[in-house]
Amino acid sequence: MSSTRIRPALVVLGTAALLTTSVAVPQASGAGRTSTAPTALTWYDATAETIAAAGASAQVTNSRTWAVSWLAAARATRTVPAGVQRGAYQDAALAAAVHRALVKLAPSRTEQLDAKFKETLDAIPDGAAEDRGVAAGERQADLVVASREGDGLDPASVNAPYPVPPAAPGVWQPTPPAHAPATQYGNRLAKPFLLKSQSQFRLGPPPALDSRRYAADLAEVRTYGAADSTARTAHQTETATFWLGSSLTLYTEPLRVALTRTNQGIAGQARLVALFHVALVDTQIATSDSKYAYERWRPVTAIRTGTIDPDQDWTPLHTTPAHPDYPSGHNTYSGAAEAVLSALVGPRTAPFDLTSPTAPGVTRTYTTWKQLSNENVDARVFSGIHTRSADKAGITLGTDVARYVLRNAGPLLAAR
Repeated sequence: MSSTRIRPALVVLGTAALLTTSVAVPQASGAGRTSTAPTALTWYDATAETIAAAGASAQVTNSRTWAVSWLAAARATRTVPAGVQRGAYQDAALAAAVHRALVKLAPSRTEQLDAKFKETLDAIPDGAAEDRGVAAGERQADLVVASREGDGLDPASVNAPYPVPPAAPGVWQPTPPAHAPATQYGNRLAKPFLLKSQSQFRLGPPPALDSRRYAADLAEVRTYGAADSTARTAHQTETATFWLGSSLTLYTEPLRVALTRTNQGIAGQARLVALFHVALVDTQIATSDSKYAYERWRPVTAIRTGTIDPDQDWTPLHTTPAHPDYPSGHNTYSGAAEAVLSALVGPRTAPFDLTSPTAPGVTRTYTTWKQLSNENVDARVFSGIHTRSADKAGITLGTDVARYVLRNAGPLLAAR
């Protein structure tokens, strides 16, 4: 499409909350591999490559690396000093901020990051704009990295030991086949970027075990999520497999597409990536808070040992992750991602293609961010690893956290 569509969007302005305005969004075709601010894309890809090559074992730790690096970039590019060339200053500031933060957080990639940084600086005219931009970027990186020291988002802290509660109806227990210890318990003890507390958006309780909602949830998972299900269609199985992997990995390309389609310039691009990952870190903290507050058992445990037509041989399509059911972490991630992208880029976009490492050879096409959320809700049911109530609650939680982050981001984005 070559036309330009006008639609409302939310843009972070000053140190106040997000305000509603009207902006023009170019409707590019394909995956959007061009931009008026190529430096942002260069360092977006460098960040993704760094995470892929030297990332941590915990998803939230990698989200933290994204958030720290790009928050520094957003601060450094937000204001341009008088008397220097704006584009050169912002290019240098963004590159310096992301480079400096990534070298500190992923030192094994220093050689590759240094080479990329040199390439960026070689393309910027020498002079005051470049020098002052580099200084600003490095200063903000140092400040943000220092502010997050000891935040409890390292893998060891994230996966702090969790004492398994005594077995009882509805209570989480280690799941087959590995019966592995619970993971991500420590998330609920970590320091958020913006939430006032980890429990600020704690969900209400899951459906009662004697409720119609619970019975319907369990019947749906039993029917459509079984490994040997005859009700699940080939397309539904594909959906489950497509969205099986890490949400961070699966949303890296949609965020990149959005990055190419914002018309807010390099400062807006840095802000988009920063707020996306700040929201996602806080969402993952809030997710674990609700998960371990309610300790709801997984469908495989409920179906095998519960009172509703127990079946000791029932097996889900995909292996159940080692943490409680409610809410679904994939869907808290989706809800937050959808909220941020819809606010800062708009809810609709030109078609873009997406592939998945867990579904080789499959390509899906999307025109709204909500489509990604809808598929995630279905996918976890079809995988047999979440109830629909846990999925929908996840969307709600992620949306609530992201909207709070967007409303209160002004002071966080201000340069120090």
